[in-house]
Amino acid sequence: MEERPLLFDLGPRAITTRDVARLIKEGGIGALPDAQRRADEATYQEIRCRSALNGVKGMPFSWTLNPYRGCTHGCHYCFARRYQTQLELGSGDDFASMIFVKVNFVEVLRKELDRPDWTRELAALGTATDPYQPIEGQYMLSRGTLAALTAGRTPVGIVTKGPMVVRDIDILQDLTKAAGATVYLSVPCLDEEVWRTLEPGTASPLQRLRAVRMLVDAGIDAGVLMAPLVPGFSTAPARLEATIKAIADHGARFVGANLLHLQDGTRDHFMTFLSREFPALVDQYDRLYASKYAPKDYAARVQKTVGMLKARYGLPSGKRRGEKTESRETTPESGASTCVEHPPAQGVLWR
Repeated sequence: MEERPLLFDLGPRAITTRDVARLIKEGGIGALPDAQRRADEATYQEIRCRSALNGVKGMPFSWTLNPYRGCTHGCHYCFARRYQTQLELGSGDDFASMIFVKVNFVEVLRKELDRPDWTRELAALGTATDPYQPIEGQYMLSRGTLAALTAGRTPVGIVTKGPMVVRDIDILQDLTKAAGATVYLSVPCLDEEVWRTLEPGTASPLQRLRAVRMLVDAGIDAGVLMAPLVPGFSTAPARLEATIKAIADHGARFVGANLLHLQDGTRDHFMTFLSREFPALVDQYDRLYASKYAPKDYAARVQKTVGMLKARYGLPSGKRRGEKTESRETTPESGASTCVEHPPAQGVLWR
């Protein structure tokens, strides 16, 4: 009888992203030879990557690290949805239900960090997909990445919505001593209705804030990114204040905030989501997002409100090294009192 591989034990048969794009183009997801369906209703395909470090320009960091592609968190606003189209996949359900696991990621990264010309520049982990989405519990590629960075004395900034990051406190402590580590928990809004609406596959905001507390108590430089703030959902002053107060109460060392931007596949998915769930908001979003960014004056009012609230609750102002930012709409924060003005609309989410 032919011996069949165990679930995910696919060994050298793992394919590359180029193979994936070709196979999907020719025959859809069903053409992937070893994709496995799990109880979380997502399909996982092991692949092999040729590089782990990805060079970027125009950001506060020079390199990005993403051991997974696609994300079961399924956040409707996620900017990374547009990257799925490079693999002949849609930016909608495919992004949250078809996950690629780069099984040789840590091995490749170690080799890259061992190169004589590696200058140990800051790397950002989790820029295009969450490094602590649930599948990390099985593969532990993010944990392996942190161990490799520690050995390579390379500083890291981690962006995640996954409280699982506290599992790696021991390695983060070692990396902090060896080179430096900063963890950014993404908590755009404390409100449960907003959370369940926009981030259907994530842990609750309070769970994420408890993770911040645990990290800080362990000596890890950890704080919060309120990103993205979504007009009509999380930009109301009362919701901003409740979120920032909770962030301060949980001991965050910093907080940053950026407004939603809509581009390519992300725009297509988000506007489809609005049409289906909140059709009354579609015209207003068409006006507010005539381009991929909201108008500068609107973004400035949001940032001023955030700045005022940070000052009120004793949170430091200014940006951190490695903080993800959308510089187009970010303005200097001010302590001046102001109120965010929304386009006129009906419905509870515009309060």
